[in-house]
Amino acid sequence: MLVLKGYTLPLSPNGIANHVSAPPWHFVGDLLVIEFWADPEAAAATLPDRLVPHEDSGRMTAMFIDWQSCGDTRSELRDPIRAQYREFLVTVAATHNGRDVAYCPYIWVTADFSLVRGLIQGFPKKLGSVAVTRAYDVESPASPGLKKGATFCGTAAANDRRLASGSVTLDHTTEAPSPHFTVPIVNMRYFPRLDAGHHGDPAVHELVRVAANDRSFSEIWEGDAELELYETPDDELGALAPLRVGRGFRFSYAYSVNDLKILEQL
Repeated sequence: MLVLKGYTLPLSPNGIANHVSAPPWHFVGDLLVIEFWADPEAAAATLPDRLVPHEDSGRMTAMFIDWQSCGDTRSELRDPIRAQYREFLVTVAATHNGRDVAYCPYIWVTADFSLVRGLIQGFPKKLGSVAVTRAYDVESPASPGLKKGATFCGTAAANDRRLASGSVTLDHTTEAPSPHFTVPIVNMRYFPRLDAGHHGDPAVHELVRVAANDRSFSEIWEGDAELELYETPDDELGALAPLRVGRGFRFSYAYSVNDLKILEQL
């Protein structure tokens, strides 16, 4: 009997047609991270059961990221369209069983393989367009450079509508990015049923924590930041529009994923 192979659909005779190959997955990217504070009630309303709003109510982070990823064979790097993508997300400061965590209620990504891989991890990814200022190892007016006074910007849109825009003007290097970035991200994995009478009874509904291993950072730059989140008719990101914007950070970051911890069944 022919056995179909693959980690995700579509399964196929040789197992190479699937959206996402089996872990481990390795990631490296340039990040633009912006701290901000939203309306506390609006931020709390995005949290699932068992997560409690952080005592610093309304604290959030926005991230514009230019990623490259691969599996152990690194075959994606020889076919870069399968490795490169960009994403924009926001996270809410929360606690779980007394431990500081971050929760991602909204995230947009530019590639379908990243969308599927995100859903497996509990990231609620949707397709969109994201752009982030890049720096290069050569002096040019087209590259801001990693130096005091350089400005890096990010934009995100979906369905032809602007979702977010942000910028960070570098001032100095720092030992670590925002503390909110370094806490564990807790996600909600949710897969609904289609069978009649059970549409409100999901097949999978759980809180999870993705285990990020082999984490490493480049030099981290900090500076003044600006951020805007916009109202759109088919998303609720605008409800989290900043009341106050904190510091911004620009750095490169790498990590690997090979495990997922189930924290609670919901």
